[in-house]
Amino acid sequence: MTIQTRRIEYTHDGTLLEGFMAFDDASTGPRPGVLISHAWAGRSEFEEDKARRLAELGYVGFALDMYGKGVLGKDKDENAALMTPFLEDRSLLQARLTAALATLREQKEVDADQTAIMGFCFGGLCAMDLARTGADILGSVSFHGLPMPPGNTQTIRAKMLILHGWDDPMAQPDAMVALGQELTDAGADWQLHAYGGTMHAFTNPNANDPDFGTVYHPDADRRSWQAMRTFFEEIFA
Repeated sequence: MTIQTRRIEYTHDGTLLEGFMAFDDASTGPRPGVLISHAWAGRSEFEEDKARRLAELGYVGFALDMYGKGVLGKDKDENAALMTPFLEDRSLLQARLTAALATLREQKEVDADQTAIMGFCFGGLCAMDLARTGADILGSVSFHGLPMPPGNTQTIRAKMLILHGWDDPMAQPDAMVALGQELTDAGADWQLHAYGGTMHAFTNPNANDPDFGTVYHPDADRRSWQAMRTFFEEIFA
């Protein structure tokens, strides 16, 4: 097994974007493809590592780009400035995700009929929002995603897995109850895994800011990755 990677340029609405793709060259023929949507700082080594780990599981991992080629935030203020336009214009957010999905499906290593999305923090919201468009993907996985409803949820065709820290100050229990009702009303097949004693950004080993609400939790990190693996085994069976 040799994991191969390549960077792929694509455009949306006049913005040049760059995705990072990883796959196992020992496999032959198309295989399931999984989009990886980044946290609020932009596509980084964190998401690229997830793409490689997905490739080791037999999938094609594609770390997408929401902001533009080479655009990364350096601190909380810059990160917020990059993310906010997409929170304020969810149609733009959803269209950019749709462009990434089309790019993934164009790759010769990918089975275009077997695709899914996963994401972290802001990327978790993105993962949910692609499903909320009614996109014909098989699954959506949100890791400590922001549950903010877009106000235009369509009938959801994808199965959904929400992996959540119960003590996340950015997604408190009442917001998660409301999310469950939204997904039920949209006809989704959804499940929520909540981890006790766990805050936001629990998958990020560099998260260590309890006052801000972001703290790494190794047990929740391990358990959520295993839950994702089981979920993908189901939807890609």
